[in-house]
Amino acid sequence: MPAAEVARRAADAGLEVIEWGADVHAPPGEPGTVGAVREATDRYGLACCSYGSYFRATPGELAGFPAVARAAVLLGAPRIRVWAGATGSRSALPDERHETVSCLREAARIAADHGLLLAPEFHGGTLTDTVASTARLLDEVDADNVRTYWQPPLDTPREEALAGLASLAGRVCAVHAFSWWPGNNRLPLADRSDLWAAALGLLDGRGVEALLEFVPGDDPAVLAREAATLRGCAGRTSAGRP
Repeated sequence: MPAAEVARRAADAGLEVIEWGADVHAPPGEPGTVGAVREATDRYGLACCSYGSYFRATPGELAGFPAVARAAVLLGAPRIRVWAGATGSRSALPDERHETVSCLREAARIAADHGLLLAPEFHGGTLTDTVASTARLLDEVDADNVRTYWQPPLDTPREEALAGLASLAGRVCAVHAFSWWPGNNRLPLADRSDLWAAALGLLDGRGVEALLEFVPGDDPAVLAREAATLRGCAGRTSAGRP
């Protein structure tokens, strides 16, 4: 959908913030397009909470990161979402891990020069594919402006997922909220509301944003329902606050 339509639907659903992606809506090399997305965000009373980049923190992509940072500033986003390399933690060789750490550290420096935070997505096929590897990576990068996203790992039972979140909680800046089970079968968020009520409870008071990443069938018609479920999960942990 065009960015303005996405923003309108998000606002109509009662959402407050939006993460614009660099892949479709806000390409870093198109400042005019990025500026128009910023205008649409403002028009519908939303805030851009983050710039969803696809920077992979590899040596071949590092030269393009300053353009990503400039686009984030133009969007009014305080944070850039990145990817922690292109290899999972169990497969990455020591030299490859070192390269990813070095690239993230340099990206964090560039981000800081622009007044921005940096956060890798918690995702398979990267060095943030497990809680232990994510914690280690954050320690290795050792930058004050670097935190992490979180989402429930694929096919992970509720208690195991929550235990992982609890161990990372102080370092999480945002969660990608969706309900997949089993595998990547998309369910209504309400089908795992017990997981999300508990997850948002663990994060309550930490200033963490809950972002709807997927809806069943990619159907815009269910966005308002999914947003209401998310607010309900948050409301069960913080009375009177969405």
